Amino acid sequence: MRSSSPSPARGIGSLGLSLALVSAFAFGGSGTAAKPLIEAGLSPLHVVWLRVTGAAVVLLPLAYRHRDAVRQRPGLLLGFGLLAVAGVQACYFAAISRIPVGVALLIEYLGPPLLLGYVKFVQRRPVSRGAAIGAGVAVTGLACVVEVWNGLGFDALGVVFALGAACCQVGYFVLADAGRRGEKPIDPIAVSAYGLLIGAVVLTAFTRPWEADWSLLGGRVAMNGHSLPAVLPAAWMVLVATVLAYLTGVVAVQHLSPPVAGVVANLEAVVATVLAWVLLGEHLGAPQLLGGLLVLVGAFAAQTSKPVSEPERTVASGGLSDRVARTGEDGDGDEKGNGDGGGDVQDSPKDAVRGSA
Repeated sequence: MRSSSPSPARGIGSLGLSLALVSAFAFGGSGTAAKPLIEAGLSPLHVVWLRVTGAAVVLLPLAYRHRDAVRQRPGLLLGFGLLAVAGVQACYFAAISRIPVGVALLIEYLGPPLLLGYVKFVQRRPVSRGAAIGAGVAVTGLACVVEVWNGLGFDALGVVFALGAACCQVGYFVLADAGRRGEKPIDPIAVSAYGLLIGAVVLTAFTRPWEADWSLLGGRVAMNGHSLPAVLPAAWMVLVATVLAYLTGVVAVQHLSPPVAGVVANLEAVVATVLAWVLLGEHLGAPQLLGGLLVLVGAFAAQTSKPVSEPERTVASGGLSDRVARTGEDGDGDEKGNGDGGGDVQDSPKDAVRGSA
């Protein structure tokens, strides 16, 4: 018998979606905060170093509190730092040095479709039609948001770097999800804290931050014709666009599935465009407004898609057992074996979502 009250699993799914939206909005503000600093004289790579290193310093107390994670899952933390932090940032900025920003951003956000391919062909887990359609619609909308047709240029190495950023983005979602699985699950806060710490060390090795003129942070910068202390956008970039973004993003992936969280992350491009319009005076055109709507529709389609029912065989990846078939440990076992996919994506974020979306 179905209860009329919301299930705990549904509450967890709603929490995951809310956190994914917060993360997308937080990440989306990074470019708007970084642009005044770059225009004031800091190089893009030095701004990235400031962003990641500042966040790592802020999270040092949490890293110390979760120091056992280093012994429990060192490989996962190292991979997250290299791919999800240093890899994404370095590849993206290398790409925009050779190809238009819009093209690089579009290629980077091919991450969700690549993620679906990883889930289906590498992990050999089913992917729902809704999630696949949602990813396609969101990427189409993203092409409109960045107006990719206004700056098409082909540079083979630049495209390779952008594809590298997309693959690293896949690593972000896969590794964030892997942190909660296996015999030694670790707190998502530890994943974020140590990932940023490792990323800061890696970026320090090749950005040479000692060559930057950091006295610029004591001055003022211009934002849409207004003068403000440089430390304000720097603090926003570190505390909101990095610390808050990574913490909420990693937790969201562990409550949703990586494919669903990946499609919702496309909202970052929409947020970035809107903030650039409001704060930097970069106006939106009709194609961008249409593209933003398509991204929203794609994210919604992926989130509300029903799982692919597999009641008779094990769906396993990295030690994940098929609780749908064997135990119903997610607390909603009376609805899993009905053969109609009755375990909604939101109702089983721990198992059905990760195994089907």
